[in-house]
Amino acid sequence: MRKSGPRRRRTTDGRHARSAHSRRLIIEAYLELLRETPRAPKATEIAARAGVSPRLVFERFGDLMGLSFAAADHVLAEARAGSDPRDADGDRRTRLSAQVARRAEVCERWLPIWRALIHHQYESPDLRQRLGRIYDMIVERLKLMYWPELSGLDAPERSRLLVVLEALTDFEAWGRMRERHGLSVEAADWHFNVRPSNTEPLLRLNLEARSEELMERKRDDVLAVIRA
Repeated sequence: MRKSGPRRRRTTDGRHARSAHSRRLIIEAYLELLRETPRAPKATEIAARAGVSPRLVFERFGDLMGLSFAAADHVLAEARAGSDPRDADGDRRTRLSAQVARRAEVCERWLPIWRALIHHQYESPDLRQRLGRIYDMIVERLKLMYWPELSGLDAPERSRLLVVLEALTDFEAWGRMRERHGLSVEAADWHFNVRPSNTEPLLRLNLEARSEELMERKRDDVLAVIRA
């Protein structure tokens, strides 16, 4: 008859700790490689970066799709950890500045991983569900940060404005500013708000940016989405 005393528990706990450590190393290596190149990394490259054997990559995750699931969960966990809204009760300018700073930080850090997940989303319903949860978190934060403005709108107009806000602060919108237009993180810093006029049947757009050129470009982008 086997004994299940403290020594056996310590052995089991040690195995679990080593397994969790190696999983974390592999996930971090995968994410680092995605940030360096848009090409999906191979198992051998991930293993080399993590300092483990390729066999261990498959033992821990089954296949590279399983690793992408784990990476998506990692992104979700970090997003939740940093989701406490800063200055959500501030005035409009304070809330805009806080939201822009946070969104820029998230997009700069996670854009390559987001693209990899999007690329594989139709290969797995589970992955699409994870992406859906990330989208939901983005929209919920927008609602919270802009609730003083959104609360004065009827439900259809509020939903439409949230679509505009989400589209214009999407990962790919950040990617276009950084890659296509060659903007630095600081130069890509811009923000806007849209509200209904108090005296006319119009929407009023206020947009600020670090340069007139960027302001005019983003103004045209925002108006195109609103008019679509």
